[in-house]
Amino acid sequence: MGFIKAFGGALSGTFADQWKDFYAPKAGLPATAALFPAVAQGTNAGRGENTKGSENIITNGSKIVVPEGCALITVENGQITGFIAEPGGFEFKSDDPNSSSIFAGGGIFASIGNRITFGGQPGAQQLAFYVNLKEIPNNRFGTQSEIYWDDAYFGTQVGAITRGTYTLKIVDPLLFIKNFVPASYLQPNAKVFDFADMDDPACSQLFNEVVGTLSQAFSIYTNDPSKGNRMSKIQSDSLGLAQAMSQAVENAYHWKTERGLEIVSTVLTSLEYDQDTKELMKDVKRADALSGARGNSYMQQATARGIEAAGNNGGGAGMAFMGVGMNAANGMMGAMQQQPTPSSYQPAFKEPAQNQNTSSSNETPVQNNQSQTDRLLEMKKLLDAGAITEEDYNKVKNQILGL
Repeated sequence: MGFIKAFGGALSGTFADQWKDFYAPKAGLPATAALFPAVAQGTNAGRGENTKGSENIITNGSKIVVPEGCALITVENGQITGFIAEPGGFEFKSDDPNSSSIFAGGGIFASIGNRITFGGQPGAQQLAFYVNLKEIPNNRFGTQSEIYWDDAYFGTQVGAITRGTYTLKIVDPLLFIKNFVPASYLQPNAKVFDFADMDDPACSQLFNEVVGTLSQAFSIYTNDPSKGNRMSKIQSDSLGLAQAMSQAVENAYHWKTERGLEIVSTVLTSLEYDQDTKELMKDVKRADALSGARGNSYMQQATARGIEAAGNNGGGAGMAFMGVGMNAANGMMGAMQQQPTPSSYQPAFKEPAQNQNTSSSNETPVQNNQSQTDRLLEMKKLLDAGAITEEDYNKVKNQILGL
């Protein structure tokens, strides 16, 4: 059995008259169709003469059209006997006597003799199928509850509910047919194998496998240094996430090496983080805002706002803080610049030792009280800016107030 390439372009009317049978894909196929039978076109739109051919037998000399983006396989008696992966028109040739035609000359006697043995029916079965080699779109995935993965940036486990679609490609048609397509799709009058058909066990299995490996895919992505280890990039990096998903299903189910399938691109339509992850993300934003030059600018603005508010409040405490002036504010900023992040901050003010007179001999009680008030106000501003914890502030406050 074999094929002879007859032409690469459109079939002309004159040339069509020379063909016994004419096979092509059926019309109206969905974009998600993966495997579909070649359909005999009858009489070549009224031109041919072979109108009484045997069902499920391809006559020698018949033409089979292979469209762009498709591959063609022929199956004889359940075995793959031919494969074409280039577009064009091809002439079918077979040594099986059932494929002989009276129009080919002399074949009628061999064919009749063979069929007598099988009660007048052909003793063979010859079928042709097309495999979609284009990207197959709109394959959906989604989770009803959170999936969790280890995130390198946060250094802990994070979680989210996610939904989206991916495009799938059949990169090895023979592996796909031999190892994945159910046998019922390789029979006469078989229906179209459609990836969008979730009632088909094979298609629903692919859906479950993708969902089952999503946590691994997200982990692969966020733990890849080349991706910046930031999960916030997932939604904008369609190709990167597709590569991670393809690697995840390959690791778990050998999609490419055993089934000839590969995920090409993805679209995340929804990514909803759980509450703990949202809190982590808020902490990261605060840390980013308080780090480096941007953090110094932020603290200077916060300090200026605090001084203005203290002045507007009036009263002894407010006036005492105003008495600190910019020298105290600059001193406070100097201490903050030595502490880049809130988590590593330690109060820049030393705690007074017990039973030790913290004021010098020439300080008056009024000066000492004002100094303590200034210190308390400074610590309050650091607390409001998020530079120290509530515990640090209360500890200093209790010491100043003698509590």
